Amino acid sequence: MKPIFDIFQRYKKHKILASNFVYLSLLQGLNLVLPLITLPYLIRTLGVDYFGLLSFSFAFITYFQIITDYGFNSTGTRDISLATDDSEKQNLIFNQIMSAKLLLLVVSFVAMMCIVFLFEIFRTYWIVYLFSFGSVFGQAIFPVWYFQGIQKMKYITYLNLFTKVIFTIALFIFVKQKSDYYLVPVFNALGFITAGIFALFYIQKDFNIKFKIQPFSGIVEQLQKSKYVFLSELKISFFTNTNTLILGFLAGNQAVGYFSAAEKLVRAMGNLQTPISNTIFPYLSKEMMLNKLQTIQKINKITVTGTILFSILILFCFCFAEPIIEIIYGKAMFASILIFRILLLVPLLSFLDTMYGKQILLNLGKDNLYFRVIVYATILNFTINLILTHFFQEVGTAIALIITQIFIVLGMWYFANKEIKLIFKTDK
Repeated sequence: MKPIFDIFQRYKKHKILASNFVYLSLLQGLNLVLPLITLPYLIRTLGVDYFGLLSFSFAFITYFQIITDYGFNSTGTRDISLATDDSEKQNLIFNQIMSAKLLLLVVSFVAMMCIVFLFEIFRTYWIVYLFSFGSVFGQAIFPVWYFQGIQKMKYITYLNLFTKVIFTIALFIFVKQKSDYYLVPVFNALGFITAGIFALFYIQKDFNIKFKIQPFSGIVEQLQKSKYVFLSELKISFFTNTNTLILGFLAGNQAVGYFSAAEKLVRAMGNLQTPISNTIFPYLSKEMMLNKLQTIQKINKITVTGTILFSILILFCFCFAEPIIEIIYGKAMFASILIFRILLLVPLLSFLDTMYGKQILLNLGKDNLYFRVIVYATILNFTINLILTHFFQEVGTAIALIITQIFIVLGMWYFANKEIKLIFKTDK
């Protein structure tokens, strides 16, 4: 952790970084603890089949979340962080992005309902998808990218802490039997929507930013600016959410339940890096403008430290996979143990992907290279996923995901390394 603390100590704004790190750590701790509480309860109460159904619906809905986010969580954060001393420009960026999000929200809802009622696999449980879309709406109106850009992470933490705890408690109170499965997306949606409404209120109250619909030209400007990041994130979804959808189509809800239980656990472990990544991203955006070489050196130090820590965590979880699954999910989910062990590389690979892709390539403005890696990874994943899932069901899905993640890390490292070599040559 020393490289991270060095960043905090050497610069005048170290208090802001440290504060943001603490707030995001609290939030990530909440994001780690809540699933460990709710997922076992939902599996035991609803059964593997209904849990699989909810996981399948979440994977489907996530596509529309990605569409409404449109990469703004990266580009919006970067642009706001570079305009911290220009309130007028901040106001313009905020309104353009929010206008674009509302347009994408309407388009997404119409597209989703058309798909749901056209295909029987969705139409049977259409109410689940309708309620689940409330989460898309809530996340669309919550401008997390604005708070990250101005480095005021406390707003993100407080709002999420309050709403997630309240509506998680509601799950335990109202979801008592299998027939209550539809209440899960209802409470999830209410949590996101409530947080989004409060966020907009505080932005107007504390930062004097009032939302106004922008001209179509301003919306197009933001869509053009974020297109590479959006397409990259959409492609990423093809080897995360599409894996779940393909598994559901080929093997049914029970297989999805076993796979999702293991995947959500390793994703929670991987998200341990999120507080650090989100804290330093806007900071490194500015630093990269001032001194690329020094910024790259800081990123490399953090990468080495994170790799060591994640490797230790992975080794521990691999050795104790069986008791971990039994304690968290119960003996009924023993089928998830092998999948859990296969997917244990995901936290480390996601960390390396973030460091080489987000922290280096995106901060250097190489969105096109980032996108290129994801395109090739998508083609690879779709091909091997269909084959492996057909023959090995949820185990095949897990293997396909790991192969794809390794490919992404190697691709991000390759292009990042090329850019670093150019920077070294220019510096000399």
